[in-house]
Amino acid sequence: MRFIHLYLIGYFVLVVGAVAALYQSGVLAHVSGVWIGIGVLIALGLGIMLAVSAGKPTVTEEKG
Repeated sequence: MRFIHLYLIGYFVLVVGAVAALYQSGVLAHVSGVWIGIGVLIALGLGIMLAVSAGKPTVTEEKG
């Protein structure tokens, strides 16, 4: 769980970069604001799910 925050920050930087590229190319001018909001919510949820699954501790059992 050490790198969950760093993973989330990197993911959000990636999403912001993708949105900035779409904005600069003019793609977002043809998309409704509702769909942009839905896409942002999906991207945020996916980022949180990936960060949590990447930070799962491994449980080992010692039998002695």
